[in-house]
Amino acid sequence: MSAKNHISAALEQELAFLKTQILDMADLVGTQVAGAVAAMVSGAVESAKALVANDRRVNRAELAIDERCIRILALQQPAASDLRFVASALKIVTDLERIGDLAAKMAEQVPVLSSAPTLGASRSLPAMAAEVQRMLRDVLDAFVEVDPAKAETVIAVDPRVGAATRHLIERIETEMMRDPTLVRPGVAMIFFATHIERIAAHATNVAEMVIYLARGQDVRHPHLD
Repeated sequence: MSAKNHISAALEQELAFLKTQILDMADLVGTQVAGAVAAMVSGAVESAKALVANDRRVNRAELAIDERCIRILALQQPAASDLRFVASALKIVTDLERIGDLAAKMAEQVPVLSSAPTLGASRSLPAMAAEVQRMLRDVLDAFVEVDPAKAETVIAVDPRVGAATRHLIERIETEMMRDPTLVRPGVAMIFFATHIERIAAHATNVAEMVIYLARGQDVRHPHLD
């Protein structure tokens, strides 16, 4: 095997490992989000506490992926589409880590929500959370398939999540004004909903990097064109 072919084979192997690491981290983050929503719905305080502690695994995964990316850049000197993949990986892993942080913050609200009166507005929260979880699954599929069209469908959902969040917060604020005993759980619910909205924004960021990976086109700030 020539030196050039040897380098190409080594790079291909490194990129395959990198992709596997990203998928494993995405799966872990998705589990964290789903667990936080389930704990909120059921009032499972102990499960929520375990989710907060488990965020360390997400952080370790981020560090491991960053280390592999740096090693690939330093030792393999990728070019063209391979370089875009590594650049995309560095961006994507940051968004995945922040989604993990948000899932932990959602879980931190569960003890307050489980021990306080239930707000009527909270009934619409699981549906909103489910839509954001679909965004995460779809953007992961888009990444695996390097499918920019599927990534664009994820981006299109984000404004709807934002509108749903604003409407939900308005309803929560109305309930708190009518009944002061709902202020504490209401604030916790607003935090929970806002964290879900931020997860949607990070899923959108990942979708934008999938488009960059597939087309070499940066769509993050179209208003600057």
